[in-house]
Amino acid sequence: MKAIVVHEFGAPEVMKLEEIAKPAPGPGQLLVRVRAAGVNPADTYMRTGTYARKPTLPYTPGFDGAGIVESIGSNVTNWKPNDRVYLNASSPGTYAEYIVVDAANAHPLPERITFAQGAGLHVPYATAYRSLFQLAHARPNDWLLVHGASGGVGIAAVQFARAAGLRVIGTAGTDRGRELVAKEGAHYVLDHRSPDMAARVAEITGNHGADIIVEMLANVNLGADLKMLAMRGRVVVVGSRGDVQITPRDLMSRESAILAVLLWNVSPDEMASIHAAIAAGLENGTLRPVVGKELPLAEASRAHKEVLEPGAYGKIVLIP
Repeated sequence: MKAIVVHEFGAPEVMKLEEIAKPAPGPGQLLVRVRAAGVNPADTYMRTGTYARKPTLPYTPGFDGAGIVESIGSNVTNWKPNDRVYLNASSPGTYAEYIVVDAANAHPLPERITFAQGAGLHVPYATAYRSLFQLAHARPNDWLLVHGASGGVGIAAVQFARAAGLRVIGTAGTDRGRELVAKEGAHYVLDHRSPDMAARVAEITGNHGADIIVEMLANVNLGADLKMLAMRGRVVVVGSRGDVQITPRDLMSRESAILAVLLWNVSPDEMASIHAAIAAGLENGTLRPVVGKELPLAEASRAHKEVLEPGAYGKIVLIP
């Protein structure tokens, strides 16, 4: 089978399309024919060897994917061949034609959700749910600012928040991105490059401020975020690419908090709750993954470059 293989950490070009042996499922496992693999910023950090998790070389990247069950191992009773699934792989490997996963890491993919959409479910939607509800304890009527709302996690956060009754402000850096954020349910949409953005947040919220800010690029925005918080507000850091200087008095004066999310810290029970919420949202139509671009598997290096570029728009997926 064909797969992307990384033999050394480094730039996107270290990813090579190679022919490797097709795996076989063991007890409690599924062999899944991957129809689409999701590309996440975390995949790029892992490829450089500087991420919180460092895989053993050589490895195949990718934790998100969707496809069809090809075969099952012993002791698997809740899946059968030809079932449609989306994956939260516990170890990387979705950038390939086939992957073996534990049966517990596969989830039903409704017929009306495409494989490309399914490949954009686990990391973005689990991160959004974890941030909003398990960490920030979001409640109906809270003011939520999604800072960088046009990418995979941002869209997921907007959709979850609207379904839960929050008042949502989303930001994006391009007209196209802002149109998408509005379409997916944000009550207000702002340009996060605008110098008056903080004033607009204050105006929109009646000087209350944001109860929760979901932040995609903390090294650029965190200092300013703290000044936009409501009393006892929370910033949840989803992404950061460097250091940042903040003023602790901005936290003290509001008795506010900075939280952060890393999915690898989520317990099995918490993850089960997350995927139950995702299943409910897919069933009732409140969750609708947005695919911004589909690329052939051979263009993984291009995908890793583009996923970090400004102007995020939905999810980038690879098609084996």
